[in-house]
Amino acid sequence: MAREAHLGGDAAAAAKDKNAEADALAAADGGGGGASAAGGHKLSLVPLIFLIFFEVAGGPYGAEPAVQSAGPLYALLGFLVFPFIWAVPEALVTAELSTAMPGNGGFVLWADRAFGPFSGSLMGTWKYVSGAINGAAFPALCADYLARVVPAVGGGGPRIAAIVAFNVALSFLNYTGLTVVGWAAVGLGVASLSPFLFMSGAALPKIRPRRWGGVAAEKDWKLFFNTLFWNLNYWDSVSTMAGEVERPGKTLPKALVAAVSMTSLGYLLPLMAATGAVDVAPEDWGNGFFADAAGMIAGRWLKYWIEVGAVLSSIGLYSATLSSAAFQLLGMADLGLLPRVFAARAPVFNTPWVSIVATSAITLGMSFFSFNNIVAAANFLYSLGMLLEFATFIWLRAKRPDLPRPYRVPARLPGAVALCLVPSAFLVFVMAIAGWKVYAISAAFTAAGVGVYYLMRLCKARGCLRFSDGGDDEGAAAAAAAYQRQGSRSGDV
Repeated sequence: MAREAHLGGDAAAAAKDKNAEADALAAADGGGGGASAAGGHKLSLVPLIFLIFFEVAGGPYGAEPAVQSAGPLYALLGFLVFPFIWAVPEALVTAELSTAMPGNGGFVLWADRAFGPFSGSLMGTWKYVSGAINGAAFPALCADYLARVVPAVGGGGPRIAAIVAFNVALSFLNYTGLTVVGWAAVGLGVASLSPFLFMSGAALPKIRPRRWGGVAAEKDWKLFFNTLFWNLNYWDSVSTMAGEVERPGKTLPKALVAAVSMTSLGYLLPLMAATGAVDVAPEDWGNGFFADAAGMIAGRWLKYWIEVGAVLSSIGLYSATLSSAAFQLLGMADLGLLPRVFAARAPVFNTPWVSIVATSAITLGMSFFSFNNIVAAANFLYSLGMLLEFATFIWLRAKRPDLPRPYRVPARLPGAVALCLVPSAFLVFVMAIAGWKVYAISAAFTAAGVGVYYLMRLCKARGCLRFSDGGDDEGAAAAAAAYQRQGSRSGDV
């Protein structure tokens, strides 16, 4: 400080900027806030691809209602077209903002930098509740599949024990680190997709293209569009772990492109094979019909394999959802939106163990509820979050054109607006067709989120709990600039 006092004004400013850049570079290396995983334990390309795959889909399981609600023709068209009007725009926005601000917390960090802490906190509420409800379905689903093999697990104490064991085991897996979770996702992804590759091959001589033109006698467009939306969303979930990714400037965009391609083909090819090879009415295409179709095409052995694959897919889906939600809490704690304890990392594995335990406990509690309307509300809250996310993307393009972006969507501001228009219109449509119960539940969660924000502010003002300082826009810009310079020197951008 004494040395800086003897420098001229410009030199002092330069020295200060240099020190700020060094601090920002350290923050960028560490995930943009708080300590990140050690360099040797960061996520590389292949496990990141499969983590994104499980955050979004986990395979074609659950796509059957699209055929049931509208018929093979509309289901095939939906899964062919919808990735371009929804998945690709969301993935592009995620790639640009994640590499511009490569910190844990993802979309919460973006909204905070664009519109302030209230918007960041509200974004966190909407996305976290949506993700937690989404994740809560998987332990119960896994117990349901297990009950087909072990009937005793179908109810009572054994079912509760199975759900708790599933939750605890995967929480421990997440505790051991994202690299372990990522490579486990690779194995689970290969195992859950393999039976569909066999089914598609076995179906080739039995396919009759005319069957692809079938339509349902009575179409349920609400179910159809909700099925497409449910099976192709959450591309931005990976952003909450951006601070744990190796060379995010190159790795994140590549992983998103690969995951979008793999997910889209993972739906389209099995649907083409099954609808073309099996001559059944659309009404028969309920949840789980892929296993029945596989049995008709190749025999019972393939039916059982797909049912086992469904269990493995549920494991991967839950594990990826838990990781994303836990690192979101860590990012919110780094920003000062939640108490600092949520940013605490385990001494050996360097994972956010408090956030993992908290998320695991919340999803476990929700696993025992019947919550059809709450699941619909989760879609509604997710839609609110995505509208805020698209607004953040446009706002930062307009107001912060100088923000370094290692990956930039190849479009000027009007093109960026156009990119967000179609998916935003679809989000408004999904929200408009929701019922009054969904509106009421969503309003209650939103009000709770507003209450949490002001409660945290009160606790921070009175010193009841310990909070991180968070950061400001200048610090975020410095971190991004330092990150870009580092990436340019090493060839990462």
